Amino acid sequence: MSKKGTYYVTTPIYYPSAKLHIGHTYTTVAADVLARFKRFTGYDVKFLTGTDEHGEKIQKAAQEKGVTPQQHVDEIVSDIKEIWKSMEISYDVFLRTTGEDHKKAVQNIFQKLYDQGDIYKSSYEGWYCTPCESFWTETQLKEDKGCPDCGRPAHLAKEEAYFFKLSQYQDRLIQYFEDHPEICYPESRKNEMLSNFLRPGLEDLCVSRTSFDWGIQVPFDPKHVIYVWFDAVCNYITTLGYGSDNKEEYDKYWPANVHIVGKEIVRFHTIIWPAILMALGEPLPKMVYGHGWILFGSDKMSKSKGNIVYPEPLIERYGIDALKYFLLREFTFGHDGNYTNRVFLNRLNSDLSNDLGNLVSRSIAMIEKYNDGIVPEAKAEGEFDQNLREVVTSAAEKVEEAIDKLQFHDGLEGIWKIIRRVNKYIDETTPWILAKDEENKATLDTVMYNLADSIRIISVLIKPFMEATTKKIWTQLGAEGEVGLQWKDTMEFGKLPAGTKVKKGEALFPRLDVEKEVEALEKINEEYLQQINGGKKEEEAIEIEPKEEITIDDFSKLELRAVEIIKAEKHPKADRLLVLQVQVGQEVRQVVSGIAEHYKPEDLVGKTVILVANLKPVKLRGVESRGMILAAANDEKLVLGTLDEKIPTGTLIS
Repeated sequence: MSKKGTYYVTTPIYYPSAKLHIGHTYTTVAADVLARFKRFTGYDVKFLTGTDEHGEKIQKAAQEKGVTPQQHVDEIVSDIKEIWKSMEISYDVFLRTTGEDHKKAVQNIFQKLYDQGDIYKSSYEGWYCTPCESFWTETQLKEDKGCPDCGRPAHLAKEEAYFFKLSQYQDRLIQYFEDHPEICYPESRKNEMLSNFLRPGLEDLCVSRTSFDWGIQVPFDPKHVIYVWFDAVCNYITTLGYGSDNKEEYDKYWPANVHIVGKEIVRFHTIIWPAILMALGEPLPKMVYGHGWILFGSDKMSKSKGNIVYPEPLIERYGIDALKYFLLREFTFGHDGNYTNRVFLNRLNSDLSNDLGNLVSRSIAMIEKYNDGIVPEAKAEGEFDQNLREVVTSAAEKVEEAIDKLQFHDGLEGIWKIIRRVNKYIDETTPWILAKDEENKATLDTVMYNLADSIRIISVLIKPFMEATTKKIWTQLGAEGEVGLQWKDTMEFGKLPAGTKVKKGEALFPRLDVEKEVEALEKINEEYLQQINGGKKEEEAIEIEPKEEITIDDFSKLELRAVEIIKAEKHPKADRLLVLQVQVGQEVRQVVSGIAEHYKPEDLVGKTVILVANLKPVKLRGVESRGMILAAANDEKLVLGTLDEKIPTGTLIS
């Protein structure tokens, strides 16, 4: 074991229903930097990521593709591993919940909780969101019966099921939150869990399903499969051998130092998962950190909105370190942040090209020009030297503190303060003027050494964030072996041996023409979307959440008729409403419809549409409406249900 002990960090295990986008990248990059930093500073690290491969949503997706669920997840998991490889993610374990060891361990955990009375058999009747694989009470749903997390429709489900006695752990969880506030970070997430879930009261959790079979079978009742979120959260300990005969790694690494997750799944990790551990009599994770979302124009990234950003095109064009730096520098970890191509490119220019890249380039160039590429000894003490050394060597402790708190943006800002200070040092000492007079040689040599050793320290500080860039700097700086290149060496000036040979290389981050790059990125992203969708523009497969089944008698109560719009005008008191006059057989009827944002009145006249004719009349903003026009709508647009051929108005549709 390392002198500093162990450190266990995890990402969520990702749901392989579709290709991962930049939001998933954000989580994994943060965990990767934390793991790299802890290794670099002397910890024995275990870094876990993986895929959560069971559940109704996976089974449906496979059926739509005409393949088995296993074939479906195998294909996507292969792609995920390629993404992590291209991003140089340094995970130690990639867990798949379809692995036999995990399945057996989860069954053992389920059996243990059943045997001790924490799981019992009953029946479930309530609301379920298939995309999120989440159960909800009616009071937790949105007004339109939408899922509180994703907003998509939840549906009523009724089936025989096993339940975990979550309610009996409510008081213990509340007490644990109060005694260990670090269990849920940031503070806003903890308050949300307490006020929205724990204090209002927990209900027992349905932990099995019978309406589909893609999951881990309940060991003593194989017609049931274990609820995907029970299965998934157990991965954090099954991967360490819990539930098997070999618990050596579990005893070594558990409890986890931090689970890094997106804010939408904090509930599962700070309520359900700790309750399961309490029931098992095992320690709870030390921290669950729920970071915010990367938004696109203030919207969550969504296929249906066409605003998905994938990492591969960005990596290919600008390099992996540019993307990693942007993700952790631009956004405050824990809060939502907005992504745009322009913001990304401006950050690359200002920080990576102007600040870091320019510092390395001109420093190496001056050493080559003024000292034949040899780092000289520091021979004289100048006016600005002491302050430079103090600033440069004082950063590591602050950077370490920021990373320990997962405030990566603060850590990077601490490093960039040094970079800006060293750039200012060049302007203060004016080496190009010193070089004009041989009497200034000793001072010039000192300036050259101070620049080279400052760059050494900077290169070590950025290593957990930007390893490829660090190696390029070391190559240009002529740094070899491990002397002066460890974390502790950033706290001491003078570690770069005089006499080291430098060699200028290509610019670390060439300056970008932002306008041209914005245009290029839009084109590249569109081409990439078409490429991964077989030449078609990307469209989201609509999640169909069935409502309660009806009989033919229920359907016969609806009177649907074909009608022609003969007049349309704006509502006098509501911008979003249009007042329509429709021909229904020999009758003209008035209908008010909320379609003004999608149709101009003059474009509607002459259309044959479908009317719910026996809807009880109502007044909408003072204007009577007798019936409802059928339309299909999503977040982007609304389309009227029209008939493709003329048919007599008033014709009954059945």
